[in-house]
Amino acid sequence: MTQVGEGHETAADADGPVMTFGAPTVGEILAERYQLEEHVNDDSAGRQVWRGIDVILRRPVAVVLRYPGGDSAAEMLQAAVDASRVIHPNLVGVYDAIDESARAYVVREWVEGESLRELVSSEGPLDPARATAIAHSIADALTAVHATGMVHGNVHPGTTLIADDGRVVLADARADSADNVESDIRAVGGILYFALTGHWPHNEVGSSTLPDANRDGTGSPAAPRQIRAGVPAYLDDLTMDLLDSRVATPEADSLTAELARLDASAEEDYEDAGPLRFAQNTSTEPTRSTSKIVIGVAALVVIAVVGLVFGIQAINSSGDPKPTVTNQAGADPDGATDTQAPAPQPKKIPLTADMVRIVDPPDGDRDDTGEAKFTVDGDDESAWKLQRFNQPNFGNRKPGMGVLIDLGTPRKLSEVEVLMSQPGVTMDIRTGTEDAGDTSAGDQKIMDTYKRLGDSETVTTGNRKVFSVFNPDQTYRYVLVFMTKLPSDGEGRYSVEVQEISVSGY
Repeated sequence: MTQVGEGHETAADADGPVMTFGAPTVGEILAERYQLEEHVNDDSAGRQVWRGIDVILRRPVAVVLRYPGGDSAAEMLQAAVDASRVIHPNLVGVYDAIDESARAYVVREWVEGESLRELVSSEGPLDPARATAIAHSIADALTAVHATGMVHGNVHPGTTLIADDGRVVLADARADSADNVESDIRAVGGILYFALTGHWPHNEVGSSTLPDANRDGTGSPAAPRQIRAGVPAYLDDLTMDLLDSRVATPEADSLTAELARLDASAEEDYEDAGPLRFAQNTSTEPTRSTSKIVIGVAALVVIAVVGLVFGIQAINSSGDPKPTVTNQAGADPDGATDTQAPAPQPKKIPLTADMVRIVDPPDGDRDDTGEAKFTVDGDDESAWKLQRFNQPNFGNRKPGMGVLIDLGTPRKLSEVEVLMSQPGVTMDIRTGTEDAGDTSAGDQKIMDTYKRLGDSETVTTGNRKVFSVFNPDQTYRYVLVFMTKLPSDGEGRYSVEVQEISVSGY
């Protein structure tokens, strides 16, 4: 079943809607026309999404309600009005936008199917051809939107819907002053990245339910080819160029043409599909590369020259004894040579109880000292069980708590993996040059001197979080896994259990 309105929040959504009296009920008819059939879900800003029936035209509709209406719903209603002016097969049709003061609602096309977020969540990352086809449809929709001078502002795996009949449609335009044409195009790169990897590379306003991209020491997302095998180099380059703020974005129609060219090519021909033709060619007809012809002619010339050389050598040396072949650098008597040694693969670094300790800043009571050993004992059943707090930010008593890991010697690292009892933990990875001691003063020095890796904190969306934030050219000895906010325990308090921490490196 389609999930409508699951994109990022805008500034107008920051506080969410204020729920008041008059909640909708099954069977209620809005505006004397739209009968509510089923409450589907609440979107990222808390608006209710319903499946309904247009009792006049007898067609299914989606109804998105916000409490209250009036000024607080102005952005939602205006975006809906703007979207209704653009008719395109890859855009969800908007039928109505109504403000009743106590509540406001938008009525739109009901798409029977699922969102890209749901699809990837259930099936895993998509094959390159399917990811390209979806991105092509979204870019085509944006071409129509941008041609009117408008911006969509909410291109997201939650608003990219795949209908049961295979149609790909973009829903829930929600642009505010922070959105622009470039952000729409960058988001298409995000759609490609998410479809290929299952991770979302863009920062979002408010909490996101999407897994964050694996990032390097500068906070940049790892390329799809670094995450999974089988992603064509050309598609990988295209995706990363769209995400790179240093690379100018193409117009939507040029991007559509480029993706159409890929979409029409067989996957094995992706490597021949370049170079990028954003500026040079906007035709959607697939263009076959001439590189194979050039390479073929060049190969024939090389073969002819090599054959001539060997023929001359054979004539000149026909009376000489066969020279002795020296076996060098992996060459064997049959002429086979070893290829370049593969790059070393990261391995988990064994961690023991004496390599970890709890960091509890001075305002803390240090009651958890000694609990760190449970995070490296290889047993998911044991854990560092944090105290329960009245507020998610550790009761507003301290900046956070964490586990300090001393690897004993500087090492190149690839990732840190943290297993927890539940999602919703705000955390990050920090590093420094020394452990000033397992004391309040030592912990304070760590707070003052350790630097966070990556450009932001992460709100975990699952029980397991992998941080790939290390600079491959640097070495690290001290690594701090640090939590700044805790999830609710369901009983009005806030806590979590840290079950296992592992570090991988070289």
